[in-house]
Amino acid sequence: MAPAPHKRKSVHLLLMLLLVSLSMLFIFSLSPSNPKPNPRIQPLHQNPSPDTNRNQNFTFVIKVLAFDRLESLSRCLTSLSKAHYDTNDRVHLHIFVDHFLQDSYTGSLDLDQKLNLSRKILDFVDGFDWGFGEKLVHYRTSNAGLQAQWIEAWWPSSDHEFAFVVEDDLEVSPLYYRFLKDVIMNYYYNASNFSPSIYGASLQRPRFVPGKHGNKLQLDNGTCIFLYQLVGTWGQLLFPRPWKEFRLWYDAHKSKSIKPVLEGMVTTGWYKKLGEKIWTPWFIKFIQSHGYFNIYTNFLHERALSISHRDQGVNYRKTAGPDSHLVDENYSDFSLLKLFPLSDLKWYDFCFRRVLTNRIVDNYRTLGPILQSVQKNNSVILVSLYRVHEAAIRNMLCHFEKLNVQNYVFVGPMSHVLLDLARRGHPVIDASHFSDVINLAKSITFQDSTAELIKEILVSAYVTRKSLDFGYSTWVLKGNMLPRNSDSFYDSFGLRNDVFIGKTTGLLFVRSSTLTLKIWADDFVYKIVSLFDALLKDSMPRESIMLDVVEKLLEQQKIKFDDIDAMRLGLSLRTVHANATTSFRKENKFVYWSSETKLDIIQRQLEHLDMWVIDGDFSCTGVFCHPS
Repeated sequence: MAPAPHKRKSVHLLLMLLLVSLSMLFIFSLSPSNPKPNPRIQPLHQNPSPDTNRNQNFTFVIKVLAFDRLESLSRCLTSLSKAHYDTNDRVHLHIFVDHFLQDSYTGSLDLDQKLNLSRKILDFVDGFDWGFGEKLVHYRTSNAGLQAQWIEAWWPSSDHEFAFVVEDDLEVSPLYYRFLKDVIMNYYYNASNFSPSIYGASLQRPRFVPGKHGNKLQLDNGTCIFLYQLVGTWGQLLFPRPWKEFRLWYDAHKSKSIKPVLEGMVTTGWYKKLGEKIWTPWFIKFIQSHGYFNIYTNFLHERALSISHRDQGVNYRKTAGPDSHLVDENYSDFSLLKLFPLSDLKWYDFCFRRVLTNRIVDNYRTLGPILQSVQKNNSVILVSLYRVHEAAIRNMLCHFEKLNVQNYVFVGPMSHVLLDLARRGHPVIDASHFSDVINLAKSITFQDSTAELIKEILVSAYVTRKSLDFGYSTWVLKGNMLPRNSDSFYDSFGLRNDVFIGKTTGLLFVRSSTLTLKIWADDFVYKIVSLFDALLKDSMPRESIMLDVVEKLLEQQKIKFDDIDAMRLGLSLRTVHANATTSFRKENKFVYWSSETKLDIIQRQLEHLDMWVIDGDFSCTGVFCHPS
């Protein structure tokens, strides 16, 4: 007997659901599992902006670091309590009271005086009324010192907890909290203004450049908010993610006895004198390593939202008095408290040099402004990062900084390295998405294995053409090369011809002239394409194929060029001896190596030449300031 119609429909429906479920299970089984993130590929600072839905529920914790200055502490806590906190906001107060050094007081009278002072401080903080949130007092059993006071004061409980750290001789403006709340809302939770490069905000008046021989700290009256790498210890707001990253970095480095020494920094002198009594050299080294920045205010007439009375203590042998004037409730020019879009703010490094972040070129039209901004003495350096070790790239950057070479542009495939270079202020060309090259490459028949090589060559040809249009001479080279001197990339060789080619060194130089502009006409790029396939089929070495193409085209047009290799401008790393002083000849302008050379060999040989200037973090061993 056949089943009833409604039963047949139910069976069909169940079968369909079962089939869909099995299909989905099969699809998910084919999907690759999420790989574990590589910390070098996806560092914490590249995380996206935090969830904006949580922005109303963030936690604000004030961390007060106290020692033995009761009057200072009283003034500090009083100013914090008089600030304007919004009705529904909870602001927590954590007070850390460090213990005195017992070994410093041998007499019972001295010890009794110190114990009595500690009791007075504890009695005061116990009785201090704080009605805006929880109050917590941490009284240490032994002397921790300023470094531990700062570093151990906070481990964020979430990505939505913020710490405002003040030392006991500080005084804050009644307007300080509302300003910091606006900073958090605008530069942390607002996705359009969020940057993973920002680690917090300082309320002190900017007045110090730590890089030796750096620029003077000068700001126009229109610059009310700006970004600066230096941490501010007189009223510093800390964002949770960068602080956690710092704590882990600090732990790893200190455990391995790696010192926070940076050549060319005034703070290194402080560290050599005071050692582990201070914490700022550690944080400064971390900031330099990771390329992070701090938000600062710039008020007129030496005013600030937080001031230090510079009372006698670890940092001052005797009281020096207030460093600035406090912005009070009667402050009338509230336009200076306005927060501007992040894209409108200026960024400065430890030398107080302007940093232009996120300059990424992906088409021919936006290439011109980048070339104009970097050129120096009408010369541009195009550096290819294809098939180059990341450590070698970072070392080249530090070497450029040390020599004050600024007229460079990097070209390479899109990667975390390329994005990080752009984030730190280095101009880059994204060859993977360079629209003009992509369109031209589509018309070429090639194997997948040569796709990246074609893009590299075509982008180099396009950049050279655009540079010549502006009247700039152009160097094209691989990242497997370093200049010996700061003037190595200038046309100072006294050669007659306008094109230099060095297939062994991997160098191409095109001097700006009527002849080269005629050679590099619009059809030159297409001629490169037509010769590329033929040379590739002849099994030409891929590393020098672009130079082979240019050489063939010049020979076809009977145009003379100079052989850089014959001039011995380059020194191969293979010929470097342990005694580096005898390695270079007078004519050697560069040192170069093959892309197949192992990294340990590159490092060892460059160390012989005193040209390896990065540390284990792939960051510069120093900060090299060159006043503009």
